[in-house]
Amino acid sequence: MTTPVMMILGFAVVVVALGYVLIYNRLVGDRNRVAQSWSDVDVQLQRRHELIPRLVELVKGYAGYEKALLTSLADLRTQGAQAAPAKRGDIEQGVHEGVHRLFALVEAYPDLKASENFQKLHEDLVDTENQIQYARRYYNGAVNLYNNRIQKFPDLIVANQFRFEPAQFFQLDDDAKAAAPGVAL
Repeated sequence: MTTPVMMILGFAVVVVALGYVLIYNRLVGDRNRVAQSWSDVDVQLQRRHELIPRLVELVKGYAGYEKALLTSLADLRTQGAQAAPAKRGDIEQGVHEGVHRLFALVEAYPDLKASENFQKLHEDLVDTENQIQYARRYYNGAVNLYNNRIQKFPDLIVANQFRFEPAQFFQLDDDAKAAAPGVAL
């Protein structure tokens, strides 16, 4: 082989190797973005889980006979803290519905509704629900970008060689139920 042919082949090998490195680094960045955005969702869910016991304790003083709802909410909260992203959506939907029922219960107790502590907890919980929605959308966007990259050519070749696995979306069964809880104060 002549020198120009060797140079062209050498250049082609360098370009392919550089392409592999760039694609691999991009896939690692995308995978890390998915992990980081799940961490953001987890932080907001943890914040919700920390607010719920305070709200439950406040409501208990007014609605002692509603123990089933309060117990169910506490159980769901515990399950949600231990679940993986794919399963957590269903559990968190149950937590969300329980919070809605808890706010509906508050309607029967005007003194509780007027309580400054309740109003502050309510505002914090509504803000947290909004943050959960934002974090969930960001996480799902990161998952979508990552999953698309590992399924499209040429990234597919590198992803298969280095065993990049698709990420799971964080989904609720009904997007209407994903809206932040509200109660007329």
